[in-house]
Amino acid sequence: MLTGLVSDVAGKALLIITLALPPLLFSLWMLLRAVRDYRKKMCRRKGRITIGFFHPYCNAGGGGERVLWCAIRALQIKYPQVDCIVYTGDIDATDEEILSRASDRLGVEPIREVEFIYLNTRHWVEAKRYPVLTLLGQSLGSLVLGWNALRKFIPDIYIDSMGYAFTLPLFKYLGGCQVAAYVHYPTISTDMLQKVERRESSYNNQSAVARSSTLSRLKLLYYKLFAFCYGRAGRSCDVVMVNSSWTMGHIADIWSCSTAHIVYPPCDVTEFMKLPLSENKLKQIISVAQFRPEKDHKLQIRAFHKYMSGLHSTQSRGLKLVLVGGCRNEEDRQRVEELRRLAEELEVSESVEFCLNVPFSVLKEKMAESTVGIHTMWNEHFGIGVVELMAGGTIVLAHKSGGPLMDIVTTVPEEDRTGYLANDIESYSECLEEIFRLSIVEREEICKRARYSALRFDEEMFDKSFLSACAPLVQSILVRK
Repeated sequence: MLTGLVSDVAGKALLIITLALPPLLFSLWMLLRAVRDYRKKMCRRKGRITIGFFHPYCNAGGGGERVLWCAIRALQIKYPQVDCIVYTGDIDATDEEILSRASDRLGVEPIREVEFIYLNTRHWVEAKRYPVLTLLGQSLGSLVLGWNALRKFIPDIYIDSMGYAFTLPLFKYLGGCQVAAYVHYPTISTDMLQKVERRESSYNNQSAVARSSTLSRLKLLYYKLFAFCYGRAGRSCDVVMVNSSWTMGHIADIWSCSTAHIVYPPCDVTEFMKLPLSENKLKQIISVAQFRPEKDHKLQIRAFHKYMSGLHSTQSRGLKLVLVGGCRNEEDRQRVEELRRLAEELEVSESVEFCLNVPFSVLKEKMAESTVGIHTMWNEHFGIGVVELMAGGTIVLAHKSGGPLMDIVTTVPEEDRTGYLANDIESYSECLEEIFRLSIVEREEICKRARYSALRFDEEMFDKSFLSACAPLVQSILVRK
């Protein structure tokens, strides 16, 4: 009897919940819409178009930040009625410091005022917060950061310019914004899935996981589920821009997107082309990249060590590897210390120089005196640094994958060569040996072809492509205004 009574009560409770849930959800949705519409009226400015860029690390000084500032400048020049807003987590910097850093480090200055919306929840997207399930943790954390941004200001057009795709549906459906994304690198790619499936260890697939068939199967399932959610978030975009052919392929596959625009990032070829093609360059190899794990600076040091090991002491005299890059946080600084220790272990520390967070003028000076520009990231999404090294008159030695392979470096036929490609310690060492064996005339011919090739990726080409992709969004807002 008691069992029957409990069952009857449970059945009635379930019926009540079933009947009440849809109206409750509908009421919640209507409340959210009312709040959104009220905030839109409060935030949006009469006669003006507000475009918000979601870029939590806008003060980092890397290639992604160059895209941000060039995009803002292009919009300001094209549309006098546009106000640009940047959502940033750089709460330790002032507006003036951020703009000054963009000018000093990247050589880009907006032509009008830029408004900064400071977010104090950036710690939710930092990798160290999620020792396991990092991709999922950071993506869910971006919703917290995105909600923080949405509560502070709702723009007419929202552009995720840093790869936080999960914020796109947030701004589209709760903010009522037109949304766009500029994708530098897919959060997850089919290459990552294949590495786990083949049980290959890498920076995003630890050797302990790769060695275990059970852990590999679980990780593959996790990756596939995450890829599904990532694709659903990406499909909320009104306009999708990607930075290379490689990124285009992966985004088209995961987001099921057939209308993405390839917008090559704005490389500062004009400034670097002013550097002389000097015959008296140093026996110096320069690397330009932020100190992140995927940039694989360890490969550079190990390849440099292998190359030096095959030289006579007189041949190695004066040879130097210069690592120029930005340090965003304590994690990056710890990586630099690990690299210093590696150089000491391999006994090349006296020939390896670290240049951290240097001004633009110092970067150009180091590049002007270098013979080789090295890049070691596997599946680099594009490779702004590679293009800049080509424009700066160095002979590029880049990773044989991603953007450098598909869009930037030409290796065959020999008479059209614009650089060299390698993929491991052995091949990098062999390429270094070949480059330093070239005559001065042969080096100059490669450098001249590389400089001409780099013009395909200048700021003018970026401006045209970016504005063309964004034009439908701006026009749709203008019609409403």
